[in-house]
Amino acid sequence: MDLLQLLSWACIVFTVGMFSTGLTDLKKMRESKNADNIQFLPFLTTCLNNLGWLYYGILKNDQTIVLVNIIGALLQILYIIVYLHYTKQKRLVMVQTLAAGVVLTCGWFYFTTFLPEGDTRLSQLGLTCSVITVSMYLSPLTDLVKIVRSGDVQCLSFPLTVATFFTSTSWVLYGLQLNDSYIVVPNMPGIFTSLIRFYLFWRFAAVNQSSPSFKSMQI
Repeated sequence: MDLLQLLSWACIVFTVGMFSTGLTDLKKMRESKNADNIQFLPFLTTCLNNLGWLYYGILKNDQTIVLVNIIGALLQILYIIVYLHYTKQKRLVMVQTLAAGVVLTCGWFYFTTFLPEGDTRLSQLGLTCSVITVSMYLSPLTDLVKIVRSGDVQCLSFPLTVATFFTSTSWVLYGLQLNDSYIVVPNMPGIFTSLIRFYLFWRFAAVNQSSPSFKSMQI
């Protein structure tokens, strides 16, 4: 097994593991019979991101990208269906889902109609997917600032942080092997934000453990 194949398997295993962390939210919804404390938009935006990268993988003929994002999209669709079943705000969720469908359809129409096949379409799609991925990785930074101010890391998930770190690292190395900046660049913020989270766990975990608490730490 050569290095590229090894990194390919690493990307598949770590990324599917990261996507599977949503199963915890699914379990909570089934047990509580509601979705009150679960955020919906991360499922929807991740699904759109998966479908974008799936198209990129098809155009690039990269089976690793295709496989990972098929699994990711199917999981996100499952989470969306379960959320829709249990949420009390069904109309809002339906409107957001339909809006995402319109955006996806318009994007597909633009890339298939106005852009020529080949490198131009691949580059434009890679740039678009990269921007979306970077924004998703950087969006929690405001929450991290709040954690720094409060010194409370109970709202952070350590398993998700570990999964994100290894997923981002494996994709960066995989992208470097392929010399594909559209894979390397958007995954760098994932490493950056994960290292910040690791620091916050190290900095504040001892403080949280020494303080009396009546709530178990979320994982």
